[in-house]
Amino acid sequence: MSGFSSAFERLGAALSAIALQRQETLAGYLPRADWSADLGARTYTSGGVTVRVGLLGSYAAGERTWLWGWANRQFGPDHPAVAPVLAVRELGERLSIPEFTTPELDLSWYRGPAAHGGELVALAASGALGGSGYIGAGYDGGSAYLQVDDPQVPGAPFDPIPVPSLIMNAVALFPSDPRLTLIRFLSHHRVPFRQTGAVTEARLPGGGTARAIFDEHGRFKNWEATLRV
Repeated sequence: MSGFSSAFERLGAALSAIALQRQETLAGYLPRADWSADLGARTYTSGGVTVRVGLLGSYAAGERTWLWGWANRQFGPDHPAVAPVLAVRELGERLSIPEFTTPELDLSWYRGPAAHGGELVALAASGALGGSGYIGAGYDGGSAYLQVDDPQVPGAPFDPIPVPSLIMNAVALFPSDPRLTLIRFLSHHRVPFRQTGAVTEARLPGGGTARAIFDEHGRFKNWEATLRV
C-alpha cells in the first residue's frame, strides 16, 4: 500500500510518462562523465556540457528521507538555485499535495520499482515544473536532485513506436490511473484522441492512427498503431 497521498499519486499518474520521456531525452543529450555543479551559479557540467539547473531537494540514503531545498538550512527559499523551483511548493499548497509542502518526508515505508521514494518525488516535481528533466547528483550519503531548465536541451518529440513501453514504465511508478497517464501524454504532444469504452483512439501526426486498449479494471493492455508512410 502506498504511503503517498492520493493527490500526489494522481498528479504522478498525470505527469509520469511526460517526465520519463524528458528523462530519456536529457540522458541522450548530457554525457555520462565526471561532473561538477555550482549551485550559486545554477550550473551543472558533465563531459564538457553545461546546463542551467535549480535545486529540488535531496534524498538521504541512511535516513531514507527527502528534504526540499527550501527547507535545507544550507540553502533556503532565497538561494539562487532554489527560488526558481518554488513553484512546486506553491502547486502543493494550491492542490493540497502534502508531499510538495512538507519540509522533510519520511520515505522509509517505500517498497517499489524505483530505487527509492525520493525518485518519485523528484519525478513528479520535475514533471510539474516542465523544463528538461532532472539530474540525480550523488554525494556521500545520498543524492541531490537538480531540475534542468535550459533551452539548449532539445525537446522530446512524439514517436508512437515507444509509447507502450513508456506508458508501462510510467504506470509501474504511478499505477493509480493508466488512462490518465496516456491521455495526458497525448495531450502534452497535442495528439487528438477520443475515448470509447475501454478504447482510446488517437490520430497520429502524419495521418496514422492508434488504439490503446484497457481492461475492465482500467489497466493498460495494448497499443495498436498504424503508421502512414
